Amino acid sequence: MPVTIARLTEADAPSYRALMLEAYEVPDAFTSTPQERAAAPASFWVGRLAHPQGLSVAFGAFDGGALVGTVTLEFSDRAKTRHKAHVVGMYVRPEQQGQGAGTALLAAAVAHAPTLAHVQVLNLTVTEGNAAALALYERAGFQAFGTEPMAVHTTDGYKAKVHMWKRLPAHGNKEQQTSPN
Repeated sequence: MPVTIARLTEADAPSYRALMLEAYEVPDAFTSTPQERAAAPASFWVGRLAHPQGLSVAFGAFDGGALVGTVTLEFSDRAKTRHKAHVVGMYVRPEQQGQGAGTALLAAAVAHAPTLAHVQVLNLTVTEGNAAALALYERAGFQAFGTEPMAVHTTDGYKAKVHMWKRLPAHGNKEQQTSPN
């Protein structure tokens, strides 16, 4: 049975929290630790899914009713940065990887972003050396524009983060996609 993708709601917060605490156990994948996020109040998790001011939206991959993957878009309410959205919290359980759940989750996030007329750019970071994630993002049209050395400290030492971006289709203007450099 293929996974289904759906927008997560406040009711999904407990299963979302459990999945993300599992995700944070991957030493190189996230900037947060499981201990930091486990201490976060329930309102943090609900806010990721159903932010009161609409500053985030999360999608889940479900297999047989169980949440097996997720991705979140975070938006800015600041005038100078509201044209950007950040792709965060991308995770698919290891046993579901390689079956299209990550591709479907990312496609849902990319498709949702332009529904907000002011969002023109998606950006994200991925740990250098995570070839599978880098390939997924590149297939979705993201381009690397820089690498931040020593971005996170892990048990294996410092890891760099590759910064990536994707220009969304213009909303009525004819600007071409260009490199941010």
